[in-house]
Amino acid sequence: MRTVPAVVPAVLRLLAALAVVVAVVAQLARSVQSPTYQFANFFGYFTIQSNLVAAVAFVVGAVFLLRRRPAPGWSVLLRAAAATYMVTTGIVYNTLLVDAALANSFNVAWSNDVLHRWVPLFALLDWVVVGDRRPVAWRRLGVLLVYPLVWLVVVLLRGSSFVPYPFLDVERLGAGGAAIWCVVIAVVIAALGAGAIAVSRLRVLRVDVPEPAQAAAGRQRSGS
Repeated sequence: MRTVPAVVPAVLRLLAALAVVVAVVAQLARSVQSPTYQFANFFGYFTIQSNLVAAVAFVVGAVFLLRRRPAPGWSVLLRAAAATYMVTTGIVYNTLLVDAALANSFNVAWSNDVLHRWVPLFALLDWVVVGDRRPVAWRRLGVLLVYPLVWLVVVLLRGSSFVPYPFLDVERLGAGGAAIWCVVIAVVIAALGAGAIAVSRLRVLRVDVPEPAQAAAGRQRSGS
């Protein structure tokens, strides 16, 4: 297993977080020019929220690396959540929404690519490759599902006043059609969350930071 200096993944995470902020601000600056712009709607999209969660997770992870401190459990869980949500964003957009007609011309193309393609890819690679984490307990899978379910309930309660994605358009699809899509997306997120937890037990690169005592002890007992 190769060891890398902590500063390398830390800098990459900070750059990724900066890319998220710049992309969101650029899209916001363009969106406010639309006559239909609403603050709550802009920040109500799963894409925007999941990217902001990822940006926070990147910064938190980078801080612990730069301080050469083991990542605590809550920060590892935050990174797992960010990876789950960002991969969901990438999959849903690139399979269901990439060819969807835009309702208006207030979309920033490069920002769209950053938020839907490049950051999801980075979040996935960062979680899979960089080994500054302890294994996530399987019982935490439910925690990873709380935010997407709350987001979905809020969107459905808002009804026709806010339909962020065509597969949640109850008026067009009917309650049954929208419900089927909700179940499909929920299953996808649950599967990705389970995958993130499974991956937390793998490490491709070891980062040059002290490890949690229990993790080191576990490897000594296993002889690794």
